[in-house]
Order: sequence, then structure tokens, then C-alpha cells
Amino acid sequence: MNSLAIGWIGTGVMGNAMCGHMIAAGHKVHLFNRTRSKTDSLVKAGADWCDTPREVARHCDVIFSIVGDPDDVAAVYLHEDGILAGARADTVVVDMTTSSPDLAVKIHQQARQQGVAALDAPVSGGDVGAREATLAIMVGGDPAPFERVRPLLAILGRHIARMGPAGAGQHTKMCNQILIAGTMIGVVESLLYAHHSGMSLDAVIDIIGQGAASSWAINTLGRRIAQNDYAPGFYIRHFVKDMGIALAEARRMRLSLPGLALVHQFYTAAMAQGGEQMGTQGLYRVLDRFNRPAD
Repeated sequence: MNSLAIGWIGTGVMGNAMCGHMIAAGHKVHLFNRTRSKTDSLVKAGADWCDTPREVARHCDVIFSIVGDPDDVAAVYLHEDGILAGARADTVVVDMTTSSPDLAVKIHQQARQQGVAALDAPVSGGDVGAREATLAIMVGGDPAPFERVRPLLAILGRHIARMGPAGAGQHTKMCNQILIAGTMIGVVESLLYAHHSGMSLDAVIDIIGQGAASSWAINTLGRRIAQNDYAPGFYIRHFVKDMGIALAEARRMRLSLPGLALVHQFYTAAMAQGGEQMGTQGLYRVLDRFNRPAD
């Protein structure tokens, strides 16, 4: 693919590595982040800093965003200094934040009125997937802009699929997060049982991580638990946000998801205990506290 002017908004745990892949692929990147210092390494690598998302959009053919929550997405796209205020006709905007399906549809509709194509393209794979460019990317939106940006998505991920119209990417990500929620409670309870039975957590993971219980969560996040490493590949506070979106969508569909609701409560307890900046494997600490003998 010929070099394009790429816009990038959001350089957090995942966005920084993802933006770096675009620069390494030879594309000219114009970027914005709420905290400018988090862009220093990318600017040093050749990216141009812009003062607002609107300014980013003025320079670019394709604009990517990966920010915090739906309010951040709305501000980045719909504010007077946002992307759509500066985007030219024929631009493609790609929001990779895990956000609300309804907001993805709203952005798609407003963008289309301006001759701009909008895709919702949340990702799965965590910090490791972002660094190694092995993300799964689930896309909602029209086929033509999807095909146009597919080569760019291939710089970031290994598994890429258009799931349907606007909002379908976000609905697919909700399926992903619901599955992860159930998996994480299993990982934590399994390793807590191993600990209390005197087993080596690493030894347990070595064997069960290769059988029917194998999952990315046990083999990646389980290892971090075994090493007492609770640094975020994906923040607890962001996962609580994601589960909240999924529960709201489930209520709208009159769908009962009691497992998700239970895990949401456990993670809310983790935040109440000061763990909102920890990685999702921090749930282990919550259940560990529940099982400590009373003083």
C-alpha cells in the first residue's frame, strides 16, 4: 500500500504501540493525545503533533482513534474541535475504542452526511497483541471503506473481519468481553484453589494451559498472577466500562446475563478497593481477600 497521511488519536497502553506500527510501515502520522507527553516517543520516531483532533483530520486520508470510553469517543468525533469538524470528504475514520454500538451508529450517520466513511473497529488481544501486531479486529460499517483500510488494519492485527453494518464491530466486542468476563473468574478461582492447595501456580498453568482448559487468559494473565504482576495490559476500570455497556445492551434486548452481572460486581469491588488502575488479572486480589481468615 502506498504511503498515506494517517491520523492517530489516543496513545495509551495499546494505542502507542499501534501507532508505532503505522510509523514503522512508512506512513506519515499526525497525532493527538490528551496528555501530550505520552506521544513523545512517537514524535521522536517521526510523527507530527497536532493540537486538536480537528487539526489531525485536516491533514489525513484515514484517521484512527482508540481512547477511553464512549464520552471520550463522542468528544473526539462530535465536538467542535473533533474529527468530523475537520475531516475532508472521502476520508475514512476508524474508531478502535470499545464503545457503545449506538454511538458508533450515530457517528456513522453524521459522517455520511459529510461524505466521510466511519467504521467501528474495536480490537482484542491486549497489550501483547498491540505490541506484536496480532490483534483481532472486528469491524462494523460499509464494505467499500472497510476494503480500503483493510491493508492498514493488517499492519495492526492478524485476524480481521467485517461483522456487518455500523455498530456490528461494537456488538462483536461485547460478545468478546462477555466471554472474557466468564473466563477471568474461572482463571482466578482456579489459581486461588491451586495456591490454597499448596501447588505451584506456574506448574499448574504449564499443564492445564495445554488441555481443554487452555485459554489466552490462563496462559497470559495467569502467568502474571503467578508472578504477582498486576500491571495493566488492560485496565480494570476500562473492563468495568465495557461490561457496563454489555449489560446495558442486554437490558435493552431484555436479555438476562447473570454470569456477566456477577463478574461486573466483583470488578466493581476491585475498583472500590483501589484497583481501578490494575490489569484485569487484579481480580485475583479481590477473591484472595474474600478468602482470608478473619483477624
